[in-house]
Amino acid sequence: MSPEADSKPSWLRSFDTWHVAVRPDRDEAEWWAGAPSVARDDDGVFWMAARRRTAEAPLGLRGYEIRILRSADGVEFEPVHGIRREDVPVPGFERPALVRHPGCGRFVLFGCSPIDGVWQIIRFDDAARPDRFRPATARTVIRPLDAEPFGVRYPTGYKDPVVAFLEGRWHCFVIGIAGCERTFHFVSDDGNTWDPVGDPAQSMLDLSGWHDYAVRPACVLPVGAGYLFIYEGSSCAWPDPAYNIATGLGHTMDLHRIVDLTPDAPLLASPTPGRLAAWRYSHWMWVNDEMRVYAEVECTNGSHEVRVFRVVRCIE
Repeated sequence: MSPEADSKPSWLRSFDTWHVAVRPDRDEAEWWAGAPSVARDDDGVFWMAARRRTAEAPLGLRGYEIRILRSADGVEFEPVHGIRREDVPVPGFERPALVRHPGCGRFVLFGCSPIDGVWQIIRFDDAARPDRFRPATARTVIRPLDAEPFGVRYPTGYKDPVVAFLEGRWHCFVIGIAGCERTFHFVSDDGNTWDPVGDPAQSMLDLSGWHDYAVRPACVLPVGAGYLFIYEGSSCAWPDPAYNIATGLGHTMDLHRIVDLTPDAPLLASPTPGRLAAWRYSHWMWVNDEMRVYAEVECTNGSHEVRVFRVVRCIE
């Protein structure tokens, strides 16, 4: 082990090893399996929603399926259902969000698509199990705001929802397209009607430091005293920063104001870079005494796969 690796805290060294949970349908450049979102049922079964992406379509329209996978241990997953874009129908998908309803325990699935050329957040009818989601039930729940007061532009589209029920309300953190990709926050009492938090023209995180090209939400993880706000971004100095996305950490006490814990450099990038070094679309959750992290990571041939990392709780 190198001196640099040995100097890392033990929890961060946990990211040096992984298990491949989901592979792309083709092991080729630009074929991606990614954007995982994971939830558990009352029997402890893990369910994952992940986006499938083809190389054989225009950029922005390559997500052809939300695939539903099942696992007894949260490590080995098998596909059990698929929502194809033509069955909704929509032009394509990017990141889905799979969560449990806090009241009835049914599963809730959100997604996003460029409907009529505008990225919007969609929701499918709830289901008792994720393998029973019906594609044709999708409807828009968050769309761009109409008003542009005093010449200040609101985002022209929203995508890649991160959804959680926290502190008695639904929270949705989204990428807002505002000339670049930035981070915005909505809240809801029912998961259907959403209101922006704070100034709807102002990103929760700034374009600065290593994330001066894009800064996007990835996950929110309760840590006792507040929440880890896992975010991702890219630098204007990097090749192809629209896709060359790395991951950083923030902290929040109120789910809106973020303290950037990694302002100077990303925490995580692909250890197996291809043309890029993407480590993105991560989902973090507590599983007994460990932190389980699912992420879309770049492979040496330019494909992307979903990897699972197991981080043991520790005090150093």
